[in-house]
Amino acid sequence: MRLAICSVSFTALVLSAGSAMAQQSTLYVAGYGGTFEQIMRSKVIPKFEQEHGVKIEYVAGNSTDSLAKLQAQKGNQQIDVAILDDGPMYQAIELGFCAPIEGLDKSNLFEQALYPEDKAVATGIVATGLFYNTEYFEKQGWEPPTSWNDLKDPRYKGMIVIPPINNTYGLYTLVQFARMNGGSEKDIEPGFATMIDEVNANVLAYEPSPGKMTELFQSGQAVLGVWGSSRVQALADTGFPAAFVYPEEGAVTLLASACPVAKEGASPLASAFVNALLDPEVQSTMAVEYGYGPVHKQVEVPEEMKATMPTGERIAEMYNSDWVTINQNREDWTKRWNREVER
Repeated sequence: MRLAICSVSFTALVLSAGSAMAQQSTLYVAGYGGTFEQIMRSKVIPKFEQEHGVKIEYVAGNSTDSLAKLQAQKGNQQIDVAILDDGPMYQAIELGFCAPIEGLDKSNLFEQALYPEDKAVATGIVATGLFYNTEYFEKQGWEPPTSWNDLKDPRYKGMIVIPPINNTYGLYTLVQFARMNGGSEKDIEPGFATMIDEVNANVLAYEPSPGKMTELFQSGQAVLGVWGSSRVQALADTGFPAAFVYPEEGAVTLLASACPVAKEGASPLASAFVNALLDPEVQSTMAVEYGYGPVHKQVEVPEEMKATMPTGERIAEMYNSDWVTINQNREDWTKRWNREVER
């Protein structure tokens, strides 16, 4: 009897999936650009398209861009899967844009990867810290940076790149300077004071584009910056002399996360795509080729990548931001940043 039930259930599942594919031949995935997009297009998407008989349209943009698209399309969502940083993902969930992930197997996932009600899941762990041009520093006889406070050093005037506040890396920079100067997410004033009075003069550009960040380093215009461990690993993999630094005050956790978008007539393939990002093979690919710390417990990290990648005890030492407070204030902070920092 149990075998018969399983057979019927499997048949129903196949018919259901076939019906879904017939109804929707294209799946729209909104996610990061740059190297991440390249890996998705070359290593992840083709296999999923072949296995599920669906065409994926990839819409590149940073997290706030993708969240803005979800807000603009409210009530008539075109996006099926959203890949966002953890902060914007919490916003997306709160705004009702994410549906529970169907068939999510949590048994082999780290606890840090999980979201309430399974409405999203982290697909990679990133450390936010400093990165620098090792070759340039050596030529100048400079010691490698070790602290967030190095961003204030006048020797780097006009040579630093930091993403803006609408990018998680820029936001974390603001929060870290608040925390280091007696404040917190609940008291952001010291962060703004430090950015305006001590860091801003050193900044060449507040650059949101990963591609342009890379160009500024490769052209020699910038030699120090704030970025994620995975972005720096991808840059170093091109042969460029870049190294990531875990600041002595602590790096900040960033969770690259995915959710199936809640909408009428949503395709089951949206959840299937999110689950595919958790497959050990995909997790290994994103670790080796992009520098993501895996969220799947069974994925082995290459020994040579452990110096940069957030894994093991290092994850526990990283700072986890108060996203509830941040999201309550982010709009006001953004307006102030644009008015007083990026003048």
